[in-house]
Amino acid sequence: MAALLNKSALVAKPMAGRAAKPARVSTVVVRASAEVDRRAALGMIAGAATLLSGAAPSLAAFGDSANVFGRVTNKSGFVPYAGENYALLLPAKWNPSPEREFPGVELRYQDNGDAVNNLVVIVNKTDKKSVEDFGTPEKFLEQYSFLLGKQSYSGETQSEGGFAPNRVSAASLLDVSSEKDKKGKTYYTFQILTRTADGDEGGRHQLIKATVSNGNLYLMKIQAGDKRWFKGADKDCKQALESFTVA
Repeated sequence: MAALLNKSALVAKPMAGRAAKPARVSTVVVRASAEVDRRAALGMIAGAATLLSGAAPSLAAFGDSANVFGRVTNKSGFVPYAGENYALLLPAKWNPSPEREFPGVELRYQDNGDAVNNLVVIVNKTDKKSVEDFGTPEKFLEQYSFLLGKQSYSGETQSEGGFAPNRVSAASLLDVSSEKDKKGKTYYTFQILTRTADGDEGGRHQLIKATVSNGNLYLMKIQAGDKRWFKGADKDCKQALESFTVA
């Protein structure tokens, strides 16, 4: 991870996997509002998780992304999703995606308008009792830096364009935090900007949130292209990340 914090390079290298099995449909009504209040959103998610306890994960099979009714029906811009022991708010215009880039992917959605923007929820077994048992947030990220990908190019290059010698990509840690919820569960969150020499999308913003519960590591990663990030995609990504809660 030392290399990451020194702005060394990483490039995502997707891996194809098997498609996820269709999940059972469950309908949740969201009140229209000009802006989703974070506290109200978390309360709504908690209610959805209680109602769906013991049931299969629910998918928003219809909605604005499907455009079934030809008009916007969910003005809040988000759809609640309750998985097994976790819940979050999905951007209403994002669709389910069958891609599985990492081991343990439970859920993957992508922007209906640009597949560069996507989110994944990963659940893997762990012997840790808390995310803090991995060490500091920086130590944790060092162990899970594969989420940002690895440089596939191998060769000599000059140090230019902000890249280190023999590097054609770079990653910058913009923000990191450690917070506890009301039940004392610790979450690590990260905001990272990755760039490549070809200037694709002007870089990609990576948001990561992780916690441990009942012998599992729960991790959510959201990616958005830099151009769309500054055209409003940042709001969807940040709201979805903040809403991610684990029982």
